[in-house]
Amino acid sequence: MDELPVLNQNKKWKLSYAAVSSQFKAACIRYNFCAEQILPHDSYLINLGHPEKEALQKSRDAFTDEMFRCQQLGLTLLNFHPGSHLHKINEHDSLLRVAESINIGLSQISSVKAVIENTAGQGTNLGYSFEQLATIIEHVDNKKRVGICLDTCHAFASGYDLRTITDCENTFNTFAGIVGFEYLSAMHINDCKIPFASRVDRHASLGAGEIGWTCFQYIMQDPRFDNIPLILETTDPNIWAEEIKQLKEWAQ
Repeated sequence: MDELPVLNQNKKWKLSYAAVSSQFKAACIRYNFCAEQILPHDSYLINLGHPEKEALQKSRDAFTDEMFRCQQLGLTLLNFHPGSHLHKINEHDSLLRVAESINIGLSQISSVKAVIENTAGQGTNLGYSFEQLATIIEHVDNKKRVGICLDTCHAFASGYDLRTITDCENTFNTFAGIVGFEYLSAMHINDCKIPFASRVDRHASLGAGEIGWTCFQYIMQDPRFDNIPLILETTDPNIWAEEIKQLKEWAQ
């Protein structure tokens, strides 16, 4: 096994992590999961667009460390929120910092794709528009190792309507034109508690929020969303099985 980065040179940590890694890989085999079906999320404290030099470096180190852990586990995707400008630099400059941060991480880790998640645009969060996602991708050197995780709640909250079939067609065609479906690497499937274009991130169970069921049936029956991880991030674990069952029925 490769040596861990300088951040994690504690001997006990290395031994315990090796054991966890072995157990994780064994569980994947046991339950028939391959790497392409698994979408880990990095720490929410990481801000790859941070305006301050020291904090930005800490975020970059932590991001690279997260990518290394994925590589050690045999995973190929790492999902993350792009970052925030914190009202200290303009959005475009912060987006360029995100892209530079991704380039740094990819240069040090050989087998993990950086999967950017769109955001609701709450506060100073970046990545709430398809144009911002496209800007980040434009400045990533290796386009084959960057992708997008499209979160339905975040998209709706940021101003992309998904309530009707026509709305879905308009939103996803807009995504295709600005970003491109070749970059769609995963989705988070969530309804939204908060009204359209509120710029507030509040997930809801499928059909129990402002989006409704139509969007999710559309996604399950559109081949553009095939063969990528579709991650349920709804709020009531008591009905997860029912939600998954309904989604699978539509996919048949």
